[in-house]
Amino acid sequence: MTRIEVSPEMVTLYGSGIAGEGPFPEQAQAFVFDFSEGSFHFHSVFEPSELHADAARLRLIVIVARAACERLRGQPSLLQDKQHYHMPAALRSIVVAVRDCALPEGVQQIYRGAKCIELLCETMRLDVEDLLLPNGAVGGLSIADSERLLAARRVIEERSAEKLTIEGIARMCGLNRGKLTRGFRELFDCSVADAIAEQRLSRAGNMLLATDLPISSIGYRCGYLNNASFTRAFSRHFGIAPTRYRAARVAA
Repeated sequence: MTRIEVSPEMVTLYGSGIAGEGPFPEQAQAFVFDFSEGSFHFHSVFEPSELHADAARLRLIVIVARAACERLRGQPSLLQDKQHYHMPAALRSIVVAVRDCALPEGVQQIYRGAKCIELLCETMRLDVEDLLLPNGAVGGLSIADSERLLAARRVIEERSAEKLTIEGIARMCGLNRGKLTRGFRELFDCSVADAIAEQRLSRAGNMLLATDLPISSIGYRCGYLNNASFTRAFSRHFGIAPTRYRAARVAA
């Protein structure tokens, strides 16, 4: 595997193959992101030999000293040892950026190292906020239905700008309407409509800050058919109109 020395407390490994003999940070923990499964698993005590079984898979392994993880979290971790977790869009986009980096070889390691720091920090944020969902059976849901619901969540994350309906999402993921709506409440503590709105408006907020596109164009790109409906939804969600949101952040 390609080794990236991020800091004395953090090493990342990228690609396929065994983790090797190190050196690695002392008393380290590991986050193993699997490119093909859309999931990651956590090792509270890093042992390279435990990762050999999946050596043929394309992985990104972030190895960090436990003390550094505790500083970042600021509180005890909610992650369970060797538990597999759903990889939400916020993490998948960073992992894909590492995988698809096309920069010249001389700067690839610098870029990938920086993205791995971002990946660790974002994972810690989601951990602290209890937003990471374990793969497998949850509550009264079977393993199969939990996986279908996670697939439905990925559809929303990746296609929120499209015209999505409960029936359409249910069909794509092999669920009926009732099981989709009940399952979303149980697994994600929100409705399907809330999840779609959250994804669209989060993307819109980022675009307001990162681009100079007209507000009406941003609303359309995020799935709203007209500027009035976008402005109403955005104002309810953020407590401020899109124009004021952009102006306030620019002024700050």
